Amino acid sequence: MTEDTRLLDYLKRVTADLRRTRAELDSLRSRDAEPIAIVGMGCRLPGGADTPEALWNLLRDRVDAVGDLPADRGWDLDSVVDRPGATRAGGFLDDVAGFDAEFFGISPREAAAMDPQQRLMLEVSWEAIERSGIDPSSLAGSATGVFTGISATDYAGGAASGALPVPDEAQGYLLTGTAPSVASGRVAYTLGLDGPALTVDTACSSSLVAIHLAVRALRRGECSMALAGGATVMTAPALFTEFARQGGLSGDGRCKSFGADADGAGFAEGAGVVVLERLADARRDGHRVLAVIRGSAVNQDGASNGLTAPNGAAQVRVVRAALDDAGLSAGDVDAVEAHGTGTELGDPIEAQALIDVFGPDRGTGTVGVGSLKSNIGHTQAAAGVAGLIKMVLALEHGFLPASLHSEAATPLVDWSSGRVRVLSEPRAWHRGERTRRAGVSSFGISGTNAHVIVEEAPQEVPDESAEAPALTDGSLPWVLSARSAPALRDQAVRLLGHLETASEAEPAGIARALATTRTGFAHRAVVVGSAGDTLAEGVRALSEGRSTGGVVTGSAGRVDSTVFVFPGQGGQWADMARGLLGSCRVFAEAVDTCEAALAPFVDWSLTAVLRAVTPALRTWSARMPAWTWCNLCCGR
Repeated sequence: MTEDTRLLDYLKRVTADLRRTRAELDSLRSRDAEPIAIVGMGCRLPGGADTPEALWNLLRDRVDAVGDLPADRGWDLDSVVDRPGATRAGGFLDDVAGFDAEFFGISPREAAAMDPQQRLMLEVSWEAIERSGIDPSSLAGSATGVFTGISATDYAGGAASGALPVPDEAQGYLLTGTAPSVASGRVAYTLGLDGPALTVDTACSSSLVAIHLAVRALRRGECSMALAGGATVMTAPALFTEFARQGGLSGDGRCKSFGADADGAGFAEGAGVVVLERLADARRDGHRVLAVIRGSAVNQDGASNGLTAPNGAAQVRVVRAALDDAGLSAGDVDAVEAHGTGTELGDPIEAQALIDVFGPDRGTGTVGVGSLKSNIGHTQAAAGVAGLIKMVLALEHGFLPASLHSEAATPLVDWSSGRVRVLSEPRAWHRGERTRRAGVSSFGISGTNAHVIVEEAPQEVPDESAEAPALTDGSLPWVLSARSAPALRDQAVRLLGHLETASEAEPAGIARALATTRTGFAHRAVVVGSAGDTLAEGVRALSEGRSTGGVVTGSAGRVDSTVFVFPGQGGQWADMARGLLGSCRVFAEAVDTCEAALAPFVDWSLTAVLRAVTPALRTWSARMPAWTWCNLCCGR
């Protein structure tokens, strides 16, 4: 081999290696920037906002959900409020002690030892999955991850000290019942999930940091789906007493985010979970995409002017890092759901950081800034996910809600120096030529900051070649199930509430969702009707425990699949199954399969027999026993 030949061979190998390396780098860059779809959401927030729809109603109607301190938790309220800087209000959940332990297969003794934050994460995770159009039981054995933000440990301290009423027989469950790590592990255990499960504590930024970690895990392929969010329940008043000593509480318990009257933080409790998938996977599996996370970032204040004091420079860096991760510029963002706790120190620093990022020379139009905390208070570890859910709802409804208590913006900020404006009034935010995007901020008292960029879901182009789902024009079944008879009635009550608030819902769509996206439990009911009003009346009767036509209840054991059995009695009436053949695609496809199987053995058409195309066939089909078809088609 000559020297020139060896050199040419070497150059060919180097060129091939360079191409392979470039392809690998392109693949890594694409993976690291992969959009993450939000396909489901669940929440428990003050003001009765126990669903995303209820939260949107609260935002749309500008509801102030802050109320009195709870009287059902054994707190010495006089000692809480009888101190300088104290408050008598906050944002609290209704019936925080209520928990259907039997539904999750948990004994009453173990449930009593469980931190309410663990209970909430179980409930909200299950609901978020169902709202994604996924049967939660179908995720068992899947590489689904759980990323949970938890920072409050009041229950652990109260249970250990005897301050909380935990029965003696539940003492053996206190370790797992109060360990923050188990908040994520219990969700994974209950659902049988094999992906990573971890609990994050960065104080107030915990849930948004958890979402950031879930996004990273999905992009790296560590999990195929992720449940991400957080929860806070104040089982003891320590937060109120400690912040009162520091003078950090709002006098009336309200967060006047970026308002001229801001006088401190107002605290609240709540929980939220979002279901995340890679966008390509969500589209492949036919899941509805509510919004897309384009980028996220996390950083630290470092050595600022105080351990708990916010660092404006760090906030600028984290927002810019999230924009870089998304491959976007400041001019691509329309709104920011801010941390905005309503403190005289923190709000001006955050506002100035946003002005530095979204300056007058960085895009056109104004950037609207608001905070859900102005409606419900600061939900602490759940604040980030709650703010994200708010912005997803705003994208869906084409409307940026007003931020309460901010009619006059704080004079401590030079608002004229940038494009940032407080959303003291609601603003239309409709889909148009420009892709709508928003940032969501969450900053922890620990100094850990998080920012997420969320954008509208890509508009789906309908496939005109695809056949429309087959739906019968006749009666529809609405299938409900639960673990107990009382729970079955509760399911009917919830469905009835949905019908009253979602009048545009299609009865056939509800039937499909109930049949395909819910776990089938032993106690069951089927409401049958041909119109929405008829079906709704059947649901009402079921919720009230009344017997009525069109409602069947009973219980069933565990079955692996549903089968249809032909009894072998022959045709019961002329034209039997003819209507089903024309209205149900699944049935028609099964008949086509049977016809293909019969074709080598007969000289007649099964479809023609069912449709009774000729009188001769009609007479023949009426005489032909059903078991003959079974033998011919199935060999049985």
